[in-house]
Amino acid sequence: MTVELGRGTGPLRGVRVVELAGIGPGPHACMALADLGADVIRVDRPGGQFGSGGEHDFLTRGRPSVALDLKHPEAVATVLTLVESADVLVEGLRPGVTERLGLGPDACLARNPRLVYGRMTGWGQTGPLAQTAGHDLTYLAVGGSLYGWGQDPARPHFPANVVGDFGGGSTYLVVGVLAALLEARTSGQGQVVDAAIVEGVAHLNAMYAAHLAGGLAQDRRDVNLLGGGAPYYDVYETADGRHLAIGALEPQFYEALVDGLGIRETAPDRNDVAAWPALRELIAETVRGRPLAEWAEVFDGTDACAAPVLTMAEAAEHPHLVERAVYADRGIGQEPSPAPRFSRTSPTLGTPPPGGPGQHTREALTAWGIEDVESLIASGAAVQV
Repeated sequence: MTVELGRGTGPLRGVRVVELAGIGPGPHACMALADLGADVIRVDRPGGQFGSGGEHDFLTRGRPSVALDLKHPEAVATVLTLVESADVLVEGLRPGVTERLGLGPDACLARNPRLVYGRMTGWGQTGPLAQTAGHDLTYLAVGGSLYGWGQDPARPHFPANVVGDFGGGSTYLVVGVLAALLEARTSGQGQVVDAAIVEGVAHLNAMYAAHLAGGLAQDRRDVNLLGGGAPYYDVYETADGRHLAIGALEPQFYEALVDGLGIRETAPDRNDVAAWPALRELIAETVRGRPLAEWAEVFDGTDACAAPVLTMAEAAEHPHLVERAVYADRGIGQEPSPAPRFSRTSPTLGTPPPGGPGQHTREALTAWGIEDVESLIASGAAVQV
């Protein structure tokens, strides 16, 4: 089931958000807000954003696309009018860009003192790197996370852009926006939320930092408990070239693991670090002896913390994920359903991604109270496709 634009069913129903479209974590944050029921209006540039857009861009789902040329004074005035009735504005441009456009925090808060102004950047609004370009990989590198990742001692490995852009970036932007929104309901005053990917990444690393400080970890790859150093927390190849993930950290889970693998009598003491190479080779040799489907059946329903490494298509068909409807397919591909879940104000999957920037310019601007939209289109300040 989908809902109409601006009529979300989640706990943020009634919250109005203006999104100045960008790429990556900003759209992901606004997807999350829309998933949770907020009425989000996405202000695209005519022609769209580099590397984004189209009917399969799930990050743009759940909200209308309005195309405005922000170099046009009437377009800027239109955004400021939208801000007057909004609770939140989200932007992911380089520091200083919205100020130069006339849409910076001062201009917007002057129109709406209760506004929460959410800013998403890689390095933050200030500091030596604030004006330089970056990507997920470089934020992970400078933030101290990338160095220790991977099971290859010679080089670090990186997890696409999930941890930086979306873990340290959009997730923390959403947390900050919701916290500021809650505070504004009490104080009556808005504020600026400066969400930087590099800072979110550092915050996500709190447990690893604690382990380093307490002497429980080393700043090296392939040696730490959760980094592949322990043979009972690693990924192993199966007979058919697939992989089995094993995460049997606790003793009781390890007992279930060795029983499932059938190596109880031959496995060396897991508490003897000197025996870890032998234990790793035994597990690897054993796992290589059977195809992934057989191991999945062996460990299904057990507490061994052993699971098949699935493709996304396979994950969407896994019985557990199917029962909980973790993925949805409405004819444009498998997409993640809204998360998390709520007992009373359950979110509903929003409208599909717009086919292109400016698809909803007329209807969305009209719904948000903008007068004479046809004149905006005629002047070139707005574009309807």
